[in-house]
Amino acid sequence: MDGLEAAAVSVLKRAVELDTKRRWTESMTCYQEGLHLLMEVIKGLPEGSRRSAFRTKATEYMDRAEKLKTQIEAEKRLGKYHEQLHIDEDSTGHSYESVFGRFLDSAVTVVEVEDPYIRAVHQCYNFLRLCELCVRKCPRLRQITLLTGSDPGDADAQRERLNKIGASLSERGVKLAITFSETLHDREIRINNGWIIKIGRGLSYFKPPASKFCLGYNDLDLRPCQETTVDIIHKAASK
Repeated sequence: MDGLEAAAVSVLKRAVELDTKRRWTESMTCYQEGLHLLMEVIKGLPEGSRRSAFRTKATEYMDRAEKLKTQIEAEKRLGKYHEQLHIDEDSTGHSYESVFGRFLDSAVTVVEVEDPYIRAVHQCYNFLRLCELCVRKCPRLRQITLLTGSDPGDADAQRERLNKIGASLSERGVKLAITFSETLHDREIRINNGWIIKIGRGLSYFKPPASKFCLGYNDLDLRPCQETTVDIIHKAASK
């Protein structure tokens, strides 16, 4: 088995695994990536029984992906779509892009963030990372709203950090609207294409890096996580 074939098999196995766990949007992404790789494998095979077998398998995966897409759309229309991801203690591979980046696209214009703990420096950095992801993935983005708690220890420093993020966003044509609440408890991200991401620990589910010069300091897919649960639901898209 060559490298391309092994990659196709690995990604498609992952698609089936996620499909079984009802993590359907992740599964769809893997089906699409795996089928692309599998078609490249088929192109390089001579006519014969092996190529025919690969084509049959590709058709089976395509059929399942189409049925899954139809099922997702049906549940979205009914307002019943829900999938859940459990992030294990010390696990990696759970950057914001990996967890919910697939829901950020060219249709998105507004992202609303509720997290009571965007206060300390590392929490503001996490919010900044989310803003960067939104700007990169959503070319029509015009506003990010943040509802958070005020830092009782140093509210002025907190506001200064958030205002700097707002100034940077404005250079990209994106407005940051900040509101403070002393009673906020829930943590969620609402995207105006209808997707809602509820993270038990909010944005700060990553463990502190061992140092500034270790893997995972910049790339959050390599950063160990604290245990938490992510619920992904879909409601009718807001205007």
